[in-house]
Amino acid sequence: MSVDFIDISKREIINQKRIALCLQYKGTEFCGWQKQNSGRSVQGVIEEAISLLDPLASFHIVAAGRTDSGVHAAGQVVHFDSCGPIPAYQWASALNGRLPETIRIHESVLRPNDWHACYSAKYRRYRYTILNSKRPNLFLDPFSWHRYQFRLDVDLMRHALNGLIGFHDFCAFERSGSNRKNSFTTIQAVQLERNGDVISIDIQASGFLYGMVRLLVGQLVALGEHRINLQIFEKRWKHRLRQEVKEAAPAKGLCFVRVGYEDSIFSNASCYDSFPKYTFSKSNPPVDPPSI
Repeated sequence: MSVDFIDISKREIINQKRIALCLQYKGTEFCGWQKQNSGRSVQGVIEEAISLLDPLASFHIVAAGRTDSGVHAAGQVVHFDSCGPIPAYQWASALNGRLPETIRIHESVLRPNDWHACYSAKYRRYRYTILNSKRPNLFLDPFSWHRYQFRLDVDLMRHALNGLIGFHDFCAFERSGSNRKNSFTTIQAVQLERNGDVISIDIQASGFLYGMVRLLVGQLVALGEHRINLQIFEKRWKHRLRQEVKEAAPAKGLCFVRVGYEDSIFSNASCYDSFPKYTFSKSNPPVDPPSI
């Protein structure tokens, strides 16, 4: 009597499929994207759901960018390798049935096995939202930083932001604890808009340093409130004066809005523009900041 043995390792290689997911999550209740020794992470929750659907899948999922504790994502992209029978397009609905309401998969697609959610990306884009009104707003509070003392000087902030475009050393905006070899990156595009009481700051770059956007926004707000001038702002980042950059904007106002690749992977409805730009008319606005 003969017995047929199944070589699981070979079956995994033969049937392995690379699945890309576009997802969004509210970062409020998570310790960040990456799994930690303590705390509930977005990565850990999704990997657990994948393991229930495909025990032979590669449980380690790779993200286009890591978000810190409390930071949201509207267009995060990740990949993992599946060996089971679930078609790529069905992974989105299958996972959503097993994930908490604070995480939603927008779309799932099949990619070549050498495609990489992080290394294949051409850019990442973040948006920071500020509520610049004397009155708080409970519905916007989980997704914005409330600055009510002064009406921010958005023209000055926009001028400073435009000066960051290009390939530079941004170590002044890098938190300690990074494992990067250097602090150079390319800021490709920026946008700062005021819609009533709400200010939206969009920054697109080839990559971001650890804590970069929150430290940068903290300096922009100090500039907009005339607590520092443009010369100080420029001196700090151009001369890499990290010790002088002390205020970081809160995590809750930051959202990872999109990732760009060489080809179109997801439909626009799934991957782009899923985080709203809020608009509130001026109501009892803060006073103008004092002159420097």
